[in-house]
Amino acid sequence: MTRTQLIAAIRRKKSLLCVGLDTEELLIPEHFRAESHPVRAFNEAIVEVTHDLAVAYKLNLAFYEALGDQGWLDLEATIGYIRSKGDCLIIADAKRGDIGNTARKYAEAFFDLLDVDAITLSPYMGKDSIIPFVGREGKWAVVLGVTSNAGAEDVQFLELKQGGTVYQRTIQHSIGWGTPEDLMLVVGATRPQVVAEVRNIAKDHFFLVPGVGAQGGDLNAVLDAGMTKDGGLLINSSRGILYAGAGEDAIPAARTAARGLQATMALALLEKGVLDRSSVG
Repeated sequence: MTRTQLIAAIRRKKSLLCVGLDTEELLIPEHFRAESHPVRAFNEAIVEVTHDLAVAYKLNLAFYEALGDQGWLDLEATIGYIRSKGDCLIIADAKRGDIGNTARKYAEAFFDLLDVDAITLSPYMGKDSIIPFVGREGKWAVVLGVTSNAGAEDVQFLELKQGGTVYQRTIQHSIGWGTPEDLMLVVGATRPQVVAEVRNIAKDHFFLVPGVGAQGGDLNAVLDAGMTKDGGLLINSSRGILYAGAGEDAIPAARTAARGLQATMALALLEKGVLDRSSVG
């Protein structure tokens, strides 16, 4: 999915929502666990009721890798199902970060074999670890900038002798390794003032924003801090949608949760001028 296509999807769906498919078999309703492929069945049900509200889906690889061969089959099937729904960006939340031939093979595995649109990457090893993922039309490197966890302060917020912090310097370097057409940044929702600060550094790049909901990030604060004329944000919600309800109510509750987030986003998009008033019913 190209940047132009992503912006068009944002305007068409009036949404910045990214649904995180961090699906745990033990947490899904019992009637899904009775299926021959429980995770796959649950994911497809979630996608079915949210694809008109979401512009992206993020699949956390750990939840699929932990299931062995079956997990990879579930991952492939889920990607195929999302793809069948049309205009949704598919993100592999893999946090890969290596150099040379290894990075090139990761790019081939995710972009060519799995056919995802984007992959999260750690920039710790520098430019060499990112370059193999950029320059492909419709494919995105999503570089960890400032994460939403408390432990981010252990390294990312360290002050540098020459001024600034580790995360500031990382972001300044990272945005030079790609363009707003093929590189996004992960910027956590739990520190809205940092979202605003990073927006001043990376004015045109899309941000993938985890941490709204269960981790305590405030949706409206993030929208105020990070939105651009094109939207500029993909705001992720995982547990808040996947486990919004229980039993037979799980899937309807997931749609209700997603609809609530999308409605708030639509108002913000209107106020920012991303949408015109004639497009909002």
